[in-house]
Amino acid sequence: MKGIVFTEFLEFVEQQYSPDVVDNIIDASTLSTDGAYTSVGTYNYEELLQLVSALSDITQTSSSDLICAFGQQLFKCLAGNYPQFIEGVDSTFDFLRSIHGHIHVEVHKLYPDAELPKFEYSFPQQDQIVMHYHSIRPLADLAEGLIRGSIEHFGEKVTVKREGDSGNNTSARFILTRES
Repeated sequence: MKGIVFTEFLEFVEQQYSPDVVDNIIDASTLSTDGAYTSVGTYNYEELLQLVSALSDITQTSSSDLICAFGQQLFKCLAGNYPQFIEGVDSTFDFLRSIHGHIHVEVHKLYPDAELPKFEYSFPQQDQIVMHYHSIRPLADLAEGLIRGSIEHFGEKVTVKREGDSGNNTSARFILTRES
C-alpha cells in the first residue's frame, strides 16, 4: 500500500485527536517501520489496520467508523494533490465512473506494482449507480469513506447504501442514488 495512505492517516489522527494520540497508537502497534512512513514508500496494509485498531481502542470508536471518516479526509488530500483526476469532472457519478478506467490506469503508470481494488458498475436507474468493490485488502470501509468524500467534494445530495459485504471487508456493494 502506498505510503501516502499512512502519512495521511497519521495526519488525520493528529488533526482529529492530537500528536500524543499518534504517538500512543504507534507505540501500541507492532510495526516493522516503527511508524516512520514516506508518502512515496510502499508498506504492508496490515500496519494500517494495526494503527486503526489501536486508535479504536483509545477512542472507543469502531474501526469501521474510523476508516470511513479517514477515507473522507483522504479524498480531500488526493483531490488536492492530484487535481488532474478531477479536472473536467463535475459530479460524483462521473468521478466514480472514472476510477477504474482512468485513475487506476494513471496510478499503474506511476506505480506498476500497485495492487488496486476493482470496481464493477451498473446503472439500474438514471439517478443511480451501483458499485461493486473487490480487493485483496479488507478496506471496503475506506472505499466507502472515499465515496462519501467525493459526494462532499462535489456538493451533491447522494444517498449511499452499502450491502453485500463479504464479511471480511474485501468486497461490498454500494448503491448510490442522487436526490432531486
